[in-house]
Amino acid sequence: MSEQAIEQQVTLPKYNLTPEQEKKLILRQYRALLKVLRPKFKKGDEELIRRAFEIAAEAHKTMRRKSGEPYILHPIAVAIICVEEIGLGVRSTICSLLHDTVEDTDVTIEDVEREFGGEIARIVDGLTKISNVIDTSTSQQAENFKKILLTLTDDPRVILIKLADRLHNMRTLDYMKREKQLKISSETIWVYAPLAHRMGLYNIKTELEDLSMKYLEPEGYREIAQKLSETKRERSRYINEFIKPLKEKLKKAGFNFDIYGRPKSIHSIWNKMKKKGVDFDEVYDLFAIRIIVYSSPEKEKEECWKVYSLITDEYLPSPERLRDWISNPKSNGYEALHTTVMGPQGKWVEVQIRTNRMNEIAEKGLAAHYKYKEGSADEDRFDKWFAQIREVISSQDTDSVDFLQDFKTSFLAEEIYVFTPKGDVKMLPVNSTALDFAFTIHSAIGSRCIGAKVNHKLVPISHKLRSGDQVEIITSNKQKPTEDWLKFVVTAKARAKIKDSLKEEKRNIAEDGKSILQRRLEHMNIAFNQQNIDELISFYKTPSQLDFFYNIAIKRNELKELKDAIVIGGKLEMPKLQKNVVEVKHETEYKHSSKKDSELIIFGESSDKIKYSLAKCCSPIPGDLVFGFVSTGKGLIIHRTNCPNAAQLMANYAPRIVKTKWAKNKEISFLTGVKIIGIDDVGVINKITNIISGELGINISALTIESGEGLFEGMIKVFVHDKEELEDLVNRLKQLNGIQEVQRLDDEDANFS
Repeated sequence: MSEQAIEQQVTLPKYNLTPEQEKKLILRQYRALLKVLRPKFKKGDEELIRRAFEIAAEAHKTMRRKSGEPYILHPIAVAIICVEEIGLGVRSTICSLLHDTVEDTDVTIEDVEREFGGEIARIVDGLTKISNVIDTSTSQQAENFKKILLTLTDDPRVILIKLADRLHNMRTLDYMKREKQLKISSETIWVYAPLAHRMGLYNIKTELEDLSMKYLEPEGYREIAQKLSETKRERSRYINEFIKPLKEKLKKAGFNFDIYGRPKSIHSIWNKMKKKGVDFDEVYDLFAIRIIVYSSPEKEKEECWKVYSLITDEYLPSPERLRDWISNPKSNGYEALHTTVMGPQGKWVEVQIRTNRMNEIAEKGLAAHYKYKEGSADEDRFDKWFAQIREVISSQDTDSVDFLQDFKTSFLAEEIYVFTPKGDVKMLPVNSTALDFAFTIHSAIGSRCIGAKVNHKLVPISHKLRSGDQVEIITSNKQKPTEDWLKFVVTAKARAKIKDSLKEEKRNIAEDGKSILQRRLEHMNIAFNQQNIDELISFYKTPSQLDFFYNIAIKRNELKELKDAIVIGGKLEMPKLQKNVVEVKHETEYKHSSKKDSELIIFGESSDKIKYSLAKCCSPIPGDLVFGFVSTGKGLIIHRTNCPNAAQLMANYAPRIVKTKWAKNKEISFLTGVKIIGIDDVGVINKITNIISGELGINISALTIESGEGLFEGMIKVFVHDKEELEDLVNRLKQLNGIQEVQRLDDEDANFS
């Protein structure tokens, strides 16, 4: 997101226009669309656009958005994003204008096909089929997302238009209710921002991340945005000082170029602060310098490296921070040289070097990639990516959330590239293991893999690979997949093939269980039929018939309760257990609460009526923004909205999310913790404990200190009443001499119990 966009992130004004003003506004927006699209027009295109606009305007004429504005402004805005920010053309614009008509109005796919032909009808149909992913809260999220991916591999324009739709929805999210903001932002950060990144739409990915953070982490967002604004003049001065000698060198060498500095996104700064445990002032790379060289295709690589040479003549580079995506472009087409150099005043500065062609691909992603690919016989990495997705989807037989997780880790992650023994390059997601690599080569090789040689050194199948590794797989005909393999593979193909293999083995074992059950029932003169099998499956709460037979075979279920069964006319009736009834009652009660959209008070009068617990993954305390998650068997679990697992829970289990708030109760204390790093000095522990117990009167639950080489690192668990008290403690500790860092511990690493 640009600095200007950051400064514009304020609450949207309330919509209030007369019908005449509305007409003028719609016409003005439509003309703005025509203006950006006009360079792409061929004969007859403008008439088609006008017809699509007229159909959409008529279909949506009685509809309004949450802001009160005419609905037609939304499809126009989506179309402008598609043309201006993604680089799509006339047919995609028609689809954008019509993208909600079939879903929300009387217009049919047949109407669209009659007016605009089969290609546009197929894209609009794809957009209609996946519209439920954004706005509903069904348990079919993963199944719906599969539809997106199938359409993506069929025609990528569907997902590009959907990303434009999501971007405009995020830009206007201020008008939605708080719980809707959280749900949509969570979906965005969980799936749509990574998908935009994978499609090469870096600007859109960045803006989606920043806008999601605006609603999920409002305090952190406002704080960083304000500090970026306050330090803008100082940064501009430094950027000018940094690029002045580079400009002179580049001009002298005869390059035609642009050079400028741009601030890092709020979300990336926030991530760095959390990852490194530092304050805003300690984040060194708040901006990056970008150099765009205007070059002919045959000289691109040579000229980028010449520019790199000139930069490193002026400023000393950090060798481990060189990223060469020119020799090995990312699979989404991204090409550039990234280096980090030591600038004036001892500051590290990231410099990105691209040509004008590379820059357009970086800005417009897939659309620009295909534009430059036309007429080229080069291997297309996008097409390979789509082929991999098709293969995985076609072999998936589940609609569980596991599918979404597999897809995210396998296809939306950053990549590494590794080599086969013959020197062929394979692209894999970060954290891939030798076993992932084996399955990438062939399913049979993966299933028989017993080890690997990485750079000629023997390693286990769980060994994590790094970019540049050369990998040789070792196989054995006696090897077969085990359940443990699922713990360390990350690619969707490997997971799918391992699960298929385990399922086949499970089926074979289940056949033994089926025989055991048949003999047992016949011995008791009970018919072995589907009706009686279903009764047993229901009684033992087994997810499927396969699992039921398997559990019998491995003696997990010994069928002891059969002795208490009743048989009436050959029909088996198992005894009813009272505890099952109670569990169902509790589950129903929570579902009822979420449907009513009620606010549950966590503490106070209702605390004895609601079964709740505080999530260990984020350890919420009063004052934190929280939500409730209805868990099977564990009641209501309270998570912070910025919990590491929040986005996944809200995006995938929306019906089980309950709006919650804290009741004021100063009598209850909550266990939380802080991590302290500082200079190891005499009496430092005494100073820390004096502030906590002596001055603030806070009870310490545990304290561990490790020191070495002049520094100490401590973890202190304390009981506090609320977030305000914890923040006061953190600020007081930061003021102590020699203390370098104090931060809240709020995840599983803190090991709260």
